[in-house]
Amino acid sequence: MARILLLFLPGLVAVHGIFMDRLASKKLCADDECVYTISLARAQEDYNAPDCRFINVKKGQQIYVYSKLVKENEAGEFWAGSVYGEGQDEMGIVGYFPSNLVKEQRVYQEAIKEVPTTDIDFFCE
Repeated sequence: MARILLLFLPGLVAVHGIFMDRLASKKLCADDECVYTISLARAQEDYNAPDCRFINVKKGQQIYVYSKLVKENEAGEFWAGSVYGEGQDEMGIVGYFPSNLVKEQRVYQEAIKEVPTTDIDFFCE
């Protein structure tokens, strides 16, 4: 169930968004904060994001992978990353995508740290 968050800070503009349902309760990362890039992958096909937790991907685009959700029950396996492509404005947009959509080109660090996911992992602005 999605929850709406409104945050008002004195002197700043209001920030709003939605907490979406969690896709998994754990993720694999290269470090405890999940900020370091795990790998560079290339999309093997197009992917249209079904909601704001995900990113749109075009075949051939490179994706920097930051975490890998631990598969639970019958759920698909999703990774979190940012798209890098011809549209430079897309760099920095982080979201999930199906892991079977990509082929890892280069592994920078092994994703060996298992970290619990939090509500903020599935927050949409």
